[in-house]
Amino acid sequence: MKHIFTRFWPTFFIFVVWFIFSSPYFLKGLVPFPSKYQVTFFPPWSAAYGMPVKNNAMPDVITQIYPWKRLTIETWKMGQVPLWNPYSFSGTPHLANYQSAVLSPINLLFFILPEVDAWSIMILLQPLLAGLFMYFLLRTLERSKSASLIGSIAFMFCGFMTVWMAYGTLGWAILWLPLALAGASRQFNRRSWWNIVLVSMSLAFSFVSGHFQMSVYVLIAVVAYILYEAVRRKAVKSGIKLIFAVVMGLLLTAPQLLPSMEAYRNSVRSQLFTQGGGIAWHYLVTLFAPDFYGNPVTRNDWYGFYAEWASYVGVIPLLLAVFAMLRKKVSIEWFFLILGGVALLIATPSPFNWLIVHLRLPAISTSYSARIIVLVSFSLSALAGFGLDGLVEDWQKRRFASLRWLCLITGAFLVSVWAVIFVLRPLPIDKLLIARRNLYLPTGLSLAALGLFVLGFIRSFSIKKFIPFILIGIVAFDMLRYVSKWMPFDPRQYVFPTMKMLEYMPKEAGVNRVLGNFGGEMAAPFHLMFTEGYDAVYQRRYGEFMSSVKDGYLGQPERSVVQFPKSGLFAEQTLQLLGVKYYIHKKSDARNGWVYPFWQLQQYVPIYSDEYFEVYRNDKVLPRAFLVSSYTIATADQKILDTLYDPAFDMRNRVILEEKPAIEPTSGEGTAGFVRYSPNEIIMKTTSAAPKLLFLSDVYDKGWKATIDGNKTRLYRADYDFRAVSLPAGEHTIRMFYWPESFQIGLWLAFSGFILLIYAHRHL
Repeated sequence: MKHIFTRFWPTFFIFVVWFIFSSPYFLKGLVPFPSKYQVTFFPPWSAAYGMPVKNNAMPDVITQIYPWKRLTIETWKMGQVPLWNPYSFSGTPHLANYQSAVLSPINLLFFILPEVDAWSIMILLQPLLAGLFMYFLLRTLERSKSASLIGSIAFMFCGFMTVWMAYGTLGWAILWLPLALAGASRQFNRRSWWNIVLVSMSLAFSFVSGHFQMSVYVLIAVVAYILYEAVRRKAVKSGIKLIFAVVMGLLLTAPQLLPSMEAYRNSVRSQLFTQGGGIAWHYLVTLFAPDFYGNPVTRNDWYGFYAEWASYVGVIPLLLAVFAMLRKKVSIEWFFLILGGVALLIATPSPFNWLIVHLRLPAISTSYSARIIVLVSFSLSALAGFGLDGLVEDWQKRRFASLRWLCLITGAFLVSVWAVIFVLRPLPIDKLLIARRNLYLPTGLSLAALGLFVLGFIRSFSIKKFIPFILIGIVAFDMLRYVSKWMPFDPRQYVFPTMKMLEYMPKEAGVNRVLGNFGGEMAAPFHLMFTEGYDAVYQRRYGEFMSSVKDGYLGQPERSVVQFPKSGLFAEQTLQLLGVKYYIHKKSDARNGWVYPFWQLQQYVPIYSDEYFEVYRNDKVLPRAFLVSSYTIATADQKILDTLYDPAFDMRNRVILEEKPAIEPTSGEGTAGFVRYSPNEIIMKTTSAAPKLLFLSDVYDKGWKATIDGNKTRLYRADYDFRAVSLPAGEHTIRMFYWPESFQIGLWLAFSGFILLIYAHRHL
């Protein structure tokens, strides 16, 4: 037992630190989800709840990530691949939006545990694995156990991992970086097929974790490391094999990458590029004092974007990283120094940042470039490990120069910062007080650390060998304090709780659409069909259609959000066309915040009321699917809209197509009804005495296929962005199913990648 502890004590320590952080879940039954924030600020729950909220800076967890996760798991349990989301944007790709993380192996947790517990473990595993993988990397790079532990604690709770942990996507995407680098390093030292697999699988797991931008950063760092080491070691063969591993990793994720690339090309985001200048240089003081400009948790942040710009790794790891930079460096240290330096220049206002923005790189230039700051935190964490080993070596060899420079630099920095606070006072007193209050602890920690660094040079100091352990303890305290301040652990009963109205509406509405002053947090989790939505890669054409409701003209859609233009000139016609049958209104809003002015029209009938909400039904709404007897051909987008919004156009009996249908419809009676409506498959029965066109008010996508009585048929785009099928007379079963070619090709590429990996086992 003693031998095991001696060998694995750093791993035990990582688990202990992680358990302390996770104890609210394991010991108190709280969950790492902002449930108090949800029920206090997000309707419909905000009508019934109200309580103090710890952190209100993570809305996307509620409006996107958790609802998508529930839809993903429900669809998998149906026996379908979660390719399509029928609940938002009148239908939208689901797997292809990337952040849904449909193919992530961590989804298996939701088949083992209750939903909220699976979510909790998914969130909490991020810092644990980040710490373990970082420790493995530093040990692979021949750092001591203490040095590797310092680096691992710094990385597992660094600013980026902390502020994005609750999302369960960005953290998962980045935590595979140290494991991939460890595999590459081991391959350079000792060639093995398992190292190839380690690199491939690490990249694959990163790319299916739900955040493309972070995975691209991982890919860039891994390729840069392979090239750096191949040149430094003159190991061309190992470098080629590792590039092969990278390619295999990308092939394995092709079922995710190809549909996402297709969705991105068809999205609004593909045409919108960020214009921000990155992290302000003076904000880098938060590397030392993370709350210098305040903190959203304490409601006193007054500058910058806390979550986007967070980079803290701890005071002592920062000092050790600077110390490593001041010493004569071993070759591998230069890699982390260059990686962190380039990442810093991209994240801040510099020519590198300008270049990234103006090159207009897909998915990179359209996202916040400041997020690359995570590579700065990663590099500093790694350099901290090198710094501690260098410090111990300097103690043993009595070399004072590097520590002397560290003391001078730290002293000059502290004097400068405190002089700004007490002497120059360039800010209002309230902001200076925030900065001063949040400088005390970092200053104390830095002085204590420098004191311990100096004590190591005193030969007669009998407990010198314990200094690294004292430093580890201080780092653990510092990082636990930092992460615990940010991360909410809230009661599980407030995680998407049900209400009377939420119990009533899914049964009443069925496939009919609903309109209310709500966001995406209500649609998929409660199986309600919305015309609105929030997604970074929603379909551009649908956004154009919804934008045209305002005045009838094509306009620029919103970047990520579709809200129905309730006061638009053509709002009533569009609501009829989209099958919006139910309107949910909050009683306390009176007529100040009506979801839609339905009191002006007689067809809106009240059908439900409780203490918080009332529901109205539109009895004249068009069915979600219906048969029509005629059509108009129009190919120009504006012409389609002009025709659709023409008062003389009969939307119930006529559709607009962009090409001639295979069968000419004629007048006559007919009916259409749903047999099955699921995310990826819709089955309808129709009866008609004459040929007809079947119209469905779901968004058109090339990935949707159709059959009539089991025979393939053409699916047409109708009324600008919806679906139609040409039918012969008689009784028919129409099946629509979503199976995009990009996903099929991706499956074949993934299979090829798997076969090539097996082949590599025999020949590499």
